[in-house]
Amino acid sequence: MSSKINKIFHDDLAEQFIKYGVLTKEQHTEAQREQGIQGGSICDILLEKEIVSEEEMLSTFARSNNIAPVCLSRIEIDIEVFELITEKTALYYNAVPIGKMGNYITMALADPLNVFAIDDLALMTNSKIIPVVALSSDIKSILDKHYRQTENFDEILANISDDDVSSTIIKEDELNIDSTSDEIAAAPVVKLVNVILTKAIEERASDIHIEPFDNKTVIRYRIDGVLYERSSPPPTLYRSIVSRIKVISQLDISERRLPQDGRFRIRTKGREIDFRVSTLPTVHGEKVVMRVLDKSYQTSDIEKIGMDGSSLQRFLRALDQPHGMIFVTGPTGSGKTTTLYACIRRLNKPDVNIVTVEDPVEYQFQGINQVQIKADINLTFAAGLRSILRQDPDIVMVGEVRDHETADISVKAALTGHLVLTTLHTNDASSSFARIIDMGVEPYLVASAINLVVAQRLARRLCSRCKEAIEIDSETLSRAQFVSSPDTKSAFCKPVGCRYCRQTGYSGRLALLEVLEVSDKIRKLILTKSDTTNIKQQALNDGLETLRQVGLARAAEGITSLEEVLRVTKAD
Repeated sequence: MSSKINKIFHDDLAEQFIKYGVLTKEQHTEAQREQGIQGGSICDILLEKEIVSEEEMLSTFARSNNIAPVCLSRIEIDIEVFELITEKTALYYNAVPIGKMGNYITMALADPLNVFAIDDLALMTNSKIIPVVALSSDIKSILDKHYRQTENFDEILANISDDDVSSTIIKEDELNIDSTSDEIAAAPVVKLVNVILTKAIEERASDIHIEPFDNKTVIRYRIDGVLYERSSPPPTLYRSIVSRIKVISQLDISERRLPQDGRFRIRTKGREIDFRVSTLPTVHGEKVVMRVLDKSYQTSDIEKIGMDGSSLQRFLRALDQPHGMIFVTGPTGSGKTTTLYACIRRLNKPDVNIVTVEDPVEYQFQGINQVQIKADINLTFAAGLRSILRQDPDIVMVGEVRDHETADISVKAALTGHLVLTTLHTNDASSSFARIIDMGVEPYLVASAINLVVAQRLARRLCSRCKEAIEIDSETLSRAQFVSSPDTKSAFCKPVGCRYCRQTGYSGRLALLEVLEVSDKIRKLILTKSDTTNIKQQALNDGLETLRQVGLARAAEGITSLEEVLRVTKAD
């Protein structure tokens, strides 16, 4: 038992237990008697008999020595803070850096009274050390998680024997739910699926692709909008992996001929993460795609999405309107739903009734009534929206306008006192009006209802730790349609790659938004069914910045690269 508690918990600590009311004198006497019989330390005996807990020992030690205690399992430590000391040093001194402010580092130690360790750590980090005390077991656990977070695919696959593989193969003619459930519970498959999920979370992947081919199973992660291939498990494990995912997603593992959709939730590092699962039959088997829905990476404020000052003001003006429509447009995966959620969170107040109709409901929010589309029972966007309007809403969010009926009801809802937020698939903001009219909505209704259209793309952010400033020749900038401003100095940068960004040169993404506020002149153009070119020109006259212009401005600030802007935006 003594190996499980801090070595600093000596017998004299028992007297402090009595002082602070953790232990009675009778219990202390009984523990001493037990010590005389079996030997060992009193703290071990108290812990073994569950008279005093580890947490009480830690708290009493901290209190008697005037040192702050810390529970490492309840805090998140930035990876940069971890790197303040080496793995060898952390293990040698049983220490974990948990915070840094200026020239001070807060260091959790199993023995904070070891002045030699504190002096060495101060010398190594060139900083002043603020020692706090933590359980030795907690320190070991968190060091293991950081330095050996999960075994990689190669390590796991190297430990899978031929017997493991053969035992997890699911033969077509032997398939039944009971036997399959037993087979997929085998350690290698469960372990491998866990690694696939946890690695995706660690690498901030938005999607996981598991793809079967003739003689290979491919695993790819979409990170910052780009797919990266990872180590592949043997094809013999493919069906067991898919079955394991189906079981935890509550899908029918005996059905392989039809697409299926499901979801599940896991808890890791103190937070819950949802996975949305989609299976698709292909010629070589079922392809599985899992969308990682991690709330901790969601932008909570509309101000932090990435708009410049003037665009943000136009956006906020539209959100402050009591009624009307706001469209967010762009291709799949451009962050439209995230932007709408940021709007909803800003508008969410006790005195307003907000109802959404979505397919699917990606994130659930307190105080917002969210409706999940179920096409198989005829709960479509149009049907859901029609019912929502009888629920006395102030603000309505429609996941997507796909057809005439949904478009017509949404527009009429905006004209009858509701603020309607929705998405549309168009290439730019000015194309949205023609798209809605093409769906059969009268131009006069479109002109009256729509207040704002936002076209959006996501561009990868340059890694702030390794990006390098570069000079770009004027001819290249001219081809990219960059117009320099005499008042500002450009600071273009290029991606380099380091361990923090996994050698990609990018870390995270930012939204590029083309914000078109519908002016009176634009409303007149819509009424006359003017073409998209005229509407766009009028918007430019009104101060619109196109997606390309917004992207180039961010590249000139060194936030993203010129190549990335050219990749995600089209020429004006």
